[in-house]
Amino acid sequence: METNEEYLSINTDNKSFPRSVRIGIGGPVGSGKTRLLEQLIPRLFDKGVNLAIITNDLVTSEDAARVRRSGLIDASRVIGIETGACPHTAIREDPTLNLQAAEDLDQLYPGLELVLIESGGDNLASSFSLDLVDYWIFVIDVAGGDDIPRKRGPGVILCDLLVINKIDLVPYVDVDLNIMVTEANKVRNGRPVMLSNCATGEGVDVIVDVVIDQLSFERK
Repeated sequence: METNEEYLSINTDNKSFPRSVRIGIGGPVGSGKTRLLEQLIPRLFDKGVNLAIITNDLVTSEDAARVRRSGLIDASRVIGIETGACPHTAIREDPTLNLQAAEDLDQLYPGLELVLIESGGDNLASSFSLDLVDYWIFVIDVAGGDDIPRKRGPGVILCDLLVINKIDLVPYVDVDLNIMVTEANKVRNGRPVMLSNCATGEGVDVIVDVVIDQLSFERK
């Protein structure tokens, strides 16, 4: 796990700290997870949310480094985990590293309300353990093809919120967005599907509203 001096200096006694709400962001490589994260951070800060970030990568910490360099959030609030195995392992089969990182952030930042946990890029089977997150978002993109929902990958079917990203590319990738949305709604049995262009922020405000609603629900 990548750390920094402040993270290393956490007091590891047995004091009890309030638990933050944890929201997962998963999806295939290149679907726009980190870009979504970068769009969410300033909007959530504008809403007054006290948040921190955990990213997961196979053998690097590139996503964590990218978020730190962005200047959108204090670098000490970003923890990068090198999973050493398929990314879904660290968010589903054995989420211990992520659970520990989230608990450490709770100790380091009293009053922390929300931890966004980004999975490393994986396939459509990637899903989050409900021992780790309270709510999870799965990001796919139109360049992957309008048949993605029809393939019924567990990530697409089981996530709390499905985001179809890069809608600006529709004219260039021979995809029928209407079919994609229709199929997604069909396989998701009423759970929400939202459209976005995370490069420009289009559609992200609605996703922020969902996150805020979930934060309020978990805090009741």
